[in-house]
Amino acid sequence: MIPELNKFSLAFPDPREANEDGILAWGGDLNPSRLIRAYQNGIFPWYSQGDPILWWSTDPRLIMELDDFKLSKSLKKSMKKFTYKFDANFPEVMLKCASTPRKDQMGTWINNDVIQAYTELFHMGYAHSVETYYNGVLVGGLYGIVIGRVFCGESMFAHMNDASKAAYATLIKHLKIWGYDFIDCQVPTEHLKSLGAKEVARDYFLMRLKNSAFENINNRWEIIENGADTRI
Repeated sequence: MIPELNKFSLAFPDPREANEDGILAWGGDLNPSRLIRAYQNGIFPWYSQGDPILWWSTDPRLIMELDDFKLSKSLKKSMKKFTYKFDANFPEVMLKCASTPRKDQMGTWINNDVIQAYTELFHMGYAHSVETYYNGVLVGGLYGIVIGRVFCGESMFAHMNDASKAAYATLIKHLKIWGYDFIDCQVPTEHLKSLGAKEVARDYFLMRLKNSAFENINNRWEIIENGADTRI
């Protein structure tokens, strides 16, 4: 039986107790304090519209070691045509992640409640966006949660070729400069593996997270970059 969260408590079961699919618990809410507690323990919400909130702790876990990112020559060339901004339009990035069609995927889990909760985390300084612009138009980007020295990637979108990968490369550049440890990519995908992400055992991920999650980094995310001047 998958346990239901107690709505009067922020406590989660041990993330190692998730079932074989990676589902740890259900219910609760998207209260910012609950979300922060979840990410600190390697747990994330993911559910369909109209269903109860499901909380996940997957095994294996996908992570990106910052030095393992594969920047192809074609992507490096493509990046020069874009401008990048951090945290300039977080809600719009979430909306575009929710509305952009994806191959083999019907609908989105990024509903209005999710957008509201993560926007609140953004105003609290825990959520961030990286945005790709072409001639002043937002054409790609990503958003995620910062827990200590870990960036937990949530979603990305692209309305131009390489627009999301360019945002990802720009993110990695700055995470390395700022002293972050790795990116939690959560669920394994072939796309992220092609960029250098790797699957690791949940126990290993939780050990890495424990060493990184409670050491905050003081950095400013208000950045604007011209792609022609970007050095990765």
